[in-house]
Amino acid sequence: MRIVIAGAGKLGYNIAQLLTEEQFDVVVIESDPARKSIVQGNLDVLAIEGNSCSPYIYEDPDVAGADVLIACTDSDEVNMVTCLMAKAHGISHTAARIRNVEYTVHAPEMLNKDMKVDLILNPERITALEIDHILMTPSALNIDEFAGGRVRMLETKLGETSPYIKQTLRELTLPPDILVAMVFRDHQMMIPGGDDMLLPDDNVYFVGKEEAISKLERSFINVYDKIERALIIGAGRTGRFLAPMLEEQGLQLKVIEKDKERCQLLASRLKRGLVLCGDGTDIDLLTEEGVSEADVVICLTEDDKLNLLLALLAKHLGAKRTIVRVAHNEYIELMEKVGVDIVLSSRLLSIGEVLRFVRKGGIVSVSLLEGAQAQAIELIVGKGAAAEGKQLMELALPKESLICAVVRGDEVIIPNGRTFMQAGDRIIFLVKSDLAKNTVKIFDGRE
Repeated sequence: MRIVIAGAGKLGYNIAQLLTEEQFDVVVIESDPARKSIVQGNLDVLAIEGNSCSPYIYEDPDVAGADVLIACTDSDEVNMVTCLMAKAHGISHTAARIRNVEYTVHAPEMLNKDMKVDLILNPERITALEIDHILMTPSALNIDEFAGGRVRMLETKLGETSPYIKQTLRELTLPPDILVAMVFRDHQMMIPGGDDMLLPDDNVYFVGKEEAISKLERSFINVYDKIERALIIGAGRTGRFLAPMLEEQGLQLKVIEKDKERCQLLASRLKRGLVLCGDGTDIDLLTEEGVSEADVVICLTEDDKLNLLLALLAKHLGAKRTIVRVAHNEYIELMEKVGVDIVLSSRLLSIGEVLRFVRKGGIVSVSLLEGAQAQAIELIVGKGAAAEGKQLMELALPKESLICAVVRGDEVIIPNGRTFMQAGDRIIFLVKSDLAKNTVKIFDGRE
């Protein structure tokens, strides 16, 4: 499959990098010669200098023969016109980064029907939705839902007092219909077996039926208290998406932002929340506004290093929990090591959407885990797939993968090695990222 990426900014570059690692044939169109040279010098892609809105660029056979186009330039309007041009020149599937709220929230049908955009990517809105989702599950570092919410995956960090540590998995007493699917220890992925033990500070992924995961959440000794008070630092696009969501959830909300215009814009969207025009690094301001009483401090400025500083400062002043949004994926591990509770990358969340889109077939969703080291994939077993009619133990699945759940009609099955695969089954599995593409093929149909 050939994929054209229009725009080699930060998002476009990251998408191109991951897709080449997935062994897709990638072509990048970039109008800036300097950016084009960076892409050509660092990635195994074909880089073309040109304007993605121009009909002449589609005369290039490397572009014209593409299956998918992803428009990631800095302009929403350029991205929309690029998708329109791509469809007019025979490219079947298009995706575009659209950051303007007026387009993404109020005119999605126009984007799809008139501008021929099949997938809308709004990294800031995706990030805000993810933060809102996590905060509504206080014990979670991450939470994902599959099969319309019937299957859930809960990531949590085990503490010294957790009842699940220092005993083998076969000795654990877990609620029925749930399994320990994956462990990240020292940022290394492990699919645990019955003789493996869970240790303090492990990031553990539990997968199971919705009601079983809910019961597990209540059993944690080290769960966070229910979130009632939130402080957001930064009222950029992500902050402006997130603040109304949290207010709607009933949280007591304060937002600190230096830019007066942004403050006024956000204040007009809130009913009860307080928007303060000030510097988030001002210790007196933070103390005066009760940072020590905040259940969570969410750092959403455009500066990754500033976000780290703000999170550490908030922790020092007594904040119970911190969440940081980063632009550079390489900062994720560092921030987690120095004490930031949750680190989210807008780009990685968006790339998960792109992977689902470009893989097509029976893929329903893709979530990137632990800085894209692993993936949680939901897909539908195709008719004629290699897996159809076989037991899981018969499939040539890599050891760094695990089928966590099978949804067959209205039934949710936590599978074992003897579970048969049927066409139409909806399966949820975890897999190391560099093995994902080949593993997915086992479940792809031939019709």
